[in-house]
Parts: sequence; structure tokens; C-alpha cells
Amino acid sequence: MKRLYLLFAMSLLCVVPLAAQNLPRLQVSPDGHHLQTADGKPFYYIADTAWELIHRLGREEVDSYLKLRKAHGFNVIQTVVLSEFDGLNTPNAYGNKPFKDKNPYLLDTIEGEQNDYWDHIEYILEQANEQGLYVALLPTWGHYWNDDDSFFDEQSAAEYARYMAARYGKYNLIWVLGGDRNPKDGSKQTIIRSMAAAIREIDNLNLITYHPAGWQSSATWFHNDGWLDFNSRQSGHQREYNSHIKTYENYLLSPAKPVADIEPLYEVALEEYNAEAGGYSTAANARRSIYWAAFYGACGVAYGHNCVWQMYDPKNGFAPKYDAATTWLQTIKDGAGAEIPLLKKLFYSRPFFSRRPAPELLVCEGDNVPGEGIFHIAAIIDDGGSYAMVYNPGGRSFSIKGTMLKTEKLIAWWFDPATGKVKKIGKIKNNKESLRFTPPTPGVVKDWVLVVDDASKKYPAPNKKCRTLK
Repeated sequence: MKRLYLLFAMSLLCVVPLAAQNLPRLQVSPDGHHLQTADGKPFYYIADTAWELIHRLGREEVDSYLKLRKAHGFNVIQTVVLSEFDGLNTPNAYGNKPFKDKNPYLLDTIEGEQNDYWDHIEYILEQANEQGLYVALLPTWGHYWNDDDSFFDEQSAAEYARYMAARYGKYNLIWVLGGDRNPKDGSKQTIIRSMAAAIREIDNLNLITYHPAGWQSSATWFHNDGWLDFNSRQSGHQREYNSHIKTYENYLLSPAKPVADIEPLYEVALEEYNAEAGGYSTAANARRSIYWAAFYGACGVAYGHNCVWQMYDPKNGFAPKYDAATTWLQTIKDGAGAEIPLLKKLFYSRPFFSRRPAPELLVCEGDNVPGEGIFHIAAIIDDGGSYAMVYNPGGRSFSIKGTMLKTEKLIAWWFDPATGKVKKIGKIKNNKESLRFTPPTPGVVKDWVLVVDDASKKYPAPNKKCRTLK
């Protein structure tokens, strides 16, 4: 019985959907710090968090969701097969459950297409790829393998992973193990390694990473494992800047592996899911968390909205979690989701693979010393010194070291992370010492990105794609 559903899935593996064929596979860049497509083009991972997509939405709603997020500019959708919220017992939108009799070896399947839980996943993956979206797919939420009364043990978890790889590995996706959990002990690490090995037996094309719990990174347990293509972090649901520097520490690890922040602070969420911890986060709070991670070397970031990730809608009968108040469809049109993909546009406007975090670019000036707190300033620079960018989450003036930019003639811009619009500062003479800048809006309510270029490079405005992108 254990091999029956695996044999079924293997029979489907050779049939590669046209949508998946037209979407290039993802790879790690040669320098080990970035992601790229199989043809060597830059790929900055910009994900929307939709954990309950598979569990709660029907196909028409899935179509609406994917089209909206594609239009916003996302290129990855993060979701999970076995839901956090009673995913074994509560059926999906069509009344289907994943397993029979809660047996990890016995899939609940119905003959024919689009009839059961697993067919619905196939539909979602195919539609996502057709929209040009990759799916960061978690086979299971963490409590199903990490708790004392876990649904999976090492053997059943590996068999399940083989089925997942055999049936869904033909799509363009990213395998995400873990599921918001840190392995409790060595035996739980073994379960994850057995799942990774099972996937790799069948699928050598799609990348694999690991989703830990808050403030942690996959690097803590698995950095040196060959199956881990890139590290993932959960920087924590706090507004204070006390976690994102860990992204930089992951960036500096040897051997080099890309690092993504796949769960930063969500928008309109209770801080630390605690009503007494400081209220709800705003779009600006969420944007800051994402830009901090990006400017400390993240190969990608994820955006999440409290009402969207859980696909909240009273009509589907699920109670709201963590004070969700508006439907996902209403929220998706009004939240900051349309703002976050603008970061991708910013990074694609300049040479991509030569970008690195550069905290040393900033001049220390009393309270403006880069450090903790919600007004932390972060910087990146091109290895050749042809451009630099500085993320400033408030209206404070700051200075950068001109000596790190290898030219006497500069052109500077302000990029607005909320709109993608730019303001040209114009030409600046590089005096080889400190260069001081003041954001267009004073005070603490508006964030900006300073872009400073070598004038001779004639880079486009920082919201336009570089013609010679590398």
C-alpha cells in the first residue's frame, strides 16, 4: 500500500504542462548570493504569502487571486499543502480531504481529473505557472512532523515527499520544507533530511529551502547540507529593528548561499500576535521590514497581509484569525501588496549580480549611526563602485562615504518605495569625502531610497529596467 500512490504519481511525471515549459527553471547564481533563471537572467524573489490558498479557495477564486497578484508584479506565491488550521480534518472548498482515515500512506483520491484534494493542487500549480508565477510550496505545516504526536514519522514523511516530487515536480516551483517550525531535536532534523533526500531522488530541477519559526534561519541546522539550495529566514513579526541584521550574517556565511526573508512582519497584523504588544502593523511597517532584508543581502523577500494569507472570508465558514476584519478579496485591492514588487523594479534598474550589502558606506553621525530601531538606515553598493543605494525609513539627513564610489561625477535620485516614482537630484561632484543627503519629505512618516550613480554609466531612472542588465 505504501507505494501505490507513488506509482500513480510517477506515471504523471513525464507529462510536463505547457505553462511549466514556458517558464524557466530557477538556479543559484555562480557567486552563491543571488537567484537567476536557467538562462542566466536575474531573478529577485518577490512573494505573496497565501498559506490558505490550497485549503480554502475554489478555482474561480484561485484564478482571481493569481491574476491580481500577477498584475501587482509578484513572481512567487507561497502556500502550503497541509494547512496549519486542521488541515487533515477540515476539507477544502470542494469538500475533499488529503488522506483517508488520517493515514499518511493512504491518499484520499477520486478517479478522474479535478475531483480530489490532490487534483486541486495540480490545478493551482498549473494556473500559477501559466500566469508566470512560481509557487513556493510547503508540503506540510510544521506541527505535522515536529510535534510529539506528529502525523508523520521519518518513513512516512519521506514517502509523502516522494509522492509530492513525483506528481508536482514537473511544475516550476520551489520546495519549502519546515513549515514555521524549528526542529525540536536531531530526530526531527532527520525527518527533514529524509524528505529532502526523497524529493531529490525524483526532482533535481526545482530548488529546495526551509521555512523556520520566528527570528530563525534554515542556516542554523542545514546550511552545510547539499540539498539546501538557499537559506530562508523568518525575521519575526515585530516593528522594531532587532532581527534583520541576521540576514547579513547569513549572507556572509561560507560556503555562500542565497538567503531570503520569506516571513517578515505582515501588514495589519497584531505585533507578535499579541493584542497587548503594541497594536497593529501598517503598510509602512511591513515595507520597512522588507527593504531592510533586501538591503542586507536577501535574494528575495515575501509580503504578507493578515487577511490575505488566511484567505479570510465569512462566507466560507472559517472564523477570522488574529483579528482579521476584511475579506481577502477586498484587502488585496487596498493593501500594500502593489507596492512591494516595486523593489524588484528598483533592483532590475542597475547591474544585478554585483550588488552587495554595504553598511560601511554610511557615515556615523551620532543618532544617525546605523543600529536598532524603526529608523535604521541600510545601504548596498555595486562591487565596482558604479552605484550605491541607501534605504532611509524616515526623513533624517544622512551622509555616505564618497570614496567608495569610483568616480568624480555622480548623478543622484530619490526612489519612492510606496509609488515607484522617482525624483532626480541631478549631478553631484564627488569630493571623495562624505556626501550628505536630505530626503524630500522631512519627519518620520515617509521612507525613501537614495540612488547614486557613476554619471558615465548613463543608467536609466531607478524605476526603469537597465538595458544591459547583468
